Amino acid sequence: MSGKPTVVLVHGAFAESSAWNPVTERLRAAGHRVIAFANPLRSLSGDAEALRSLLTSIEEPVVLVGHSYGGAVASNAAFEVPGVRALVFVAAFAPEPGESIGALTGRFPGSTLPDVLEFVPQTDGTNDIYIRQDAFHQQFAADLPAEEAALDAAAQRPLRDTALNEPSGEPAWRTVPSWFVFPGLDRNIPLAAHQFMAERAGAKEVTVVPDASHALPTSSPEAVTTTILNAADGVA
Repeated sequence: MSGKPTVVLVHGAFAESSAWNPVTERLRAAGHRVIAFANPLRSLSGDAEALRSLLTSIEEPVVLVGHSYGGAVASNAAFEVPGVRALVFVAAFAPEPGESIGALTGRFPGSTLPDVLEFVPQTDGTNDIYIRQDAFHQQFAADLPAEEAALDAAAQRPLRDTALNEPSGEPAWRTVPSWFVFPGLDRNIPLAAHQFMAERAGAKEVTVVPDASHALPTSSPEAVTTTILNAADGVA
């Protein structure tokens, strides 16, 4: 579409592809082809491999965008994929080799996520992890209307605990330019962790959305879209 980069959106844990809809609408209106990847949420390496297969099938330059756990998947998947020209981290993890998202969450104080999780045992000895529905609104999406947050809580897709604890491989953010946008009131990932990861990655642009929740693609789509469009302009 109009020779512009394709934008690939990667959702994180406790969400699904439609969480990107408000951003997708705005990106399409700006003339971009958009693909909202269905993140399996099973293991970091497996999820990254699935995303890598998609990325290598796209002929146009790609702006790759990850939310939350999706940032770790995106960064792992894009390593040495030449078509990925920019990375955008939206309230997202940007681990370095050997780091897990669980370790990054606990590196700085402030996350209340561990207190509201429920675990569903699987037959292979692993666990699927959900946010308790009664806690979802305040934990994940405090700036959304309660009824909308309740629907999101019911539709949330679980993260396998193997994905939570699996160490990252080599990240693309070391070689691909990155943009970061994150909320001022994130209860999943501490603000200090966001700031640390953005500085470590040498981000070209850092935007903090005051008073916003972790559900940034849904609650603050304008800010997220602006960051993505800025990254796309950097690719052109």
